Order: sequence, then C-alpha cells, then structure tokens
Amino acid sequence: MTQEIRHNWTVDEVNQLFAMPFNDLLFAAQTVHRRHFDPNQVQVSTLLSIKTGACPEDCKYCPQSAHHKTGLETERLLEVQHVLDEAAKAKANGSTRFCMGAAWKNPKERDMPYLLKMVEGVKALGMESCMTLGMLEKQQAEQLADAGLDYYNHNLDTSREFYGEIITTRSYDDRLATLEHVRGAGMKVCSGGIMGMGETASDRSGLLAELANLPKHPESVPINMLVKVKGTALENVDDMDHFEFIRCIAVARIMMPMSHVRLSAGREEMNEQMQALCFMAGANSIFYGCKLLTTPNPEENKDLQLFAKLGINPEDVSTESGNQERESEIYQSLVRNKVEASDPMFYDAS
Repeated sequence: MTQEIRHNWTVDEVNQLFAMPFNDLLFAAQTVHRRHFDPNQVQVSTLLSIKTGACPEDCKYCPQSAHHKTGLETERLLEVQHVLDEAAKAKANGSTRFCMGAAWKNPKERDMPYLLKMVEGVKALGMESCMTLGMLEKQQAEQLADAGLDYYNHNLDTSREFYGEIITTRSYDDRLATLEHVRGAGMKVCSGGIMGMGETASDRSGLLAELANLPKHPESVPINMLVKVKGTALENVDDMDHFEFIRCIAVARIMMPMSHVRLSAGREEMNEQMQALCFMAGANSIFYGCKLLTTPNPEENKDLQLFAKLGINPEDVSTESGNQERESEIYQSLVRNKVEASDPMFYDAS
C-alpha cells in the first residue's frame, strides 16, 4: 500500500480499502498513524454553541434547523465575555483548542465585530481557535484570519451523490467554495462528515475521496456518527454498524495520513472498547465536554478515565511554560483527582 500523499483517489479505490479484512485495515491504518503522530497522544478540543437554533438550513440531521420541531430553545449570539469565560474553563480542563459554533446559513456583517473579538480573546488565552458559522464570503474569511482564527470548520457531510437527500438549502459547491475562501485566507481547514444517515457504503467512500482530493488535505477531519434527535427527519434511520464506523476512521487515516482525524459526534453511544478501536484505527482528536452544540457527549471524567486506561495523554497540554515534565505531572494529578471524584465511594464535601 502506497504511503504517499495523494489527491487523486477514485471511489473504487476507497471501496477496496473498506473491503479489507478488519484486522488488516486497522494494522495498515495504525502503521500510517505511527509514521506521522505519537500514537498515545490525542488532541483535545471544546465546542461551544455561541448562537443556538433557528437556522434557516434544512439539514435533515440537525436539531438546530428551523425546519424541525425538536423542542430546542433558541438563543441569540452570546456576549463576548461569556464566550471567553467558557474558553478559560475549557483551557483549565485540558483543552488546547476552543471551537465556537453558530447556527447560521452565513454570518451577517453586524455580527462580525463580535466574532472577531471572540477570536482575539481566545487567542489571548493561549489556545487555538476554531469557528463554524456556515458559509463565508472571501472578505469574511480574510477578516477572521486577520483576527487570528486558526481553524474554520465546514463539513461536506456526505458524498456529492447523496447530498441532495440530506440538504437542499445550499449546494455541495457552496460548501467547497467556503473551504476555498478559508484556504485562500491562510486558515487551516476542519472538514469531515456524518456517517449513518442512510447513505450507502459507496457514499462514505465518496465523501472521503472528496476530502482527500482537495488541493490540500484538511488539517482536521471530524468523523461523526449520526446522533438521532427526535423531531428531525432522520430520527428513525437505521443504526450504523459500529465496525463499519471504525472502518471509516481507519480509511480516513490511510487516505489523509497527516491530518488529525477527530472522533466526533456520537461518542455518547460508543462504549470504551469501540472508542479504543477508533484510536487504534488512527483517531487522534476528540471533543471534550458534556455537550457538542446541542447533542450529548461523554462527560470529562469518563474521557479522563478512558485516557488513563489506554495510557493516552492530551496533545500539547500546555504551550506556555515549556516544562513538559511538570505539565505531565499536573495532568496525571488531574486524571487521578477526576477519577477519584467519579468513584461511587468517593465523597466530595464541596
């Protein structure tokens, strides 16, 4: 199997990867992973919804769409200081990247000054910054880049062929145009998709081929497993086979060997063994915290316990002091304290 960086994958080639025996696929993915990353480090991000609900898009999976009645309480754009307070908490809990998501089709010009202040404030905390705000015009991408935004998230969601079954309010090419604006402004790209929306295996291959065939691979590739929310159009779709999801992680790792592959939405439905196999398959990034925008996510304590069991450490616990040995001691102390606090025999008098 070639290990070169490629941008000319065919769907047939990707289908062949998916068809490999499971153990062979995981071994190949782990081999690629070790070539480019420390296999026992995972990048940790926190995601905050800075504007919730009432989105005009009709994405069938999304509880924030105004087209669905999910009982979600809508919120206007959060105040800048509130967002920065949440970022500071995230940093104290071990996150190195703070991601801010707004339920918009695209940001309005009246919102840009507040968004830019959020980016500047997160950067001042010494964290990486990421935003997902919908489609961006070229000038908006440049403004965000000038403010110091490191990453912009804009998922392709699924294959071009299946896309129209999931979203009709913006086109596939609209999404690709936003990614082009992000790249042109000098920011890093975070782009992936959602598995388990009723797509075919070939659609999953098509999505990964689209991502890998971009002029430059996304630096971050979130692989989501559909979280079925009552009131959305996909609430009754069949569950995805968990081994097939793990295969998605492995194939993404092989195709985009230098990208961070993020084990993203859906972890609440995954047991520890499944998550461990995803890390073995090459996942090396997670969202940390009890909620992803509006859907559940494992609590921090559970993640720390799993990290301790697997011997995994967060990537770049701190970039300020340069004292890596001391930083490791602090993190291990945090793990012990969190694990003790979650033990049913541990009494917290606070």
